[in-house]
Amino acid sequence: MNETSETAVIDSGNYVSFGQKLISSEAFRTLFREGMSLVEETAAYLDGDGREDSRKLARTAALAYATESMRLTTRLMQIASWLLIQRAANEGEMNQDQARQEKQKIKLTTGRSTISVDTFTSLPERLRDLVDRTERLQGRVLMLEAQITGTGGDQSRDNPIESQLALLRTAFGSDA
Repeated sequence: MNETSETAVIDSGNYVSFGQKLISSEAFRTLFREGMSLVEETAAYLDGDGREDSRKLARTAALAYATESMRLTTRLMQIASWLLIQRAANEGEMNQDQARQEKQKIKLTTGRSTISVDTFTSLPERLRDLVDRTERLQGRVLMLEAQITGTGGDQSRDNPIESQLALLRTAFGSDA
């Protein structure tokens, strides 16, 4: 039997999916709490201090603020949806096939901002921080989804060490 990036041989030739182990671990519960906390923090900022911050911006920066805040909330809602679906599957509220079907409706993309670096740096620091943290969280969710589905990138398939490092980054939330 061949070993793939998302499985390891145990005992008498049986395989265990690292992705499946990760989603039922404390690492997933930590990721879930972090994701939901980030949703709440972002909503509080955008509905509170963020409104005041956006009023102080020049026209171009104000437009960029509106664009980035929309991207941010869209990205967070997609992440939250994925996390809620996965938690429901973990807790037996839906089976893995149902979860897979529901997750197909979610568009977790790796798209970065299209505004210039200069314009991005003119945005309030708190918004930039939320954007950066959300992008890192999204990367972790995408990596975990790839491990669950066995659709990891070619690099991890060709390099077993990279595969293991990717699993560790997912488990510990490291960007290294």
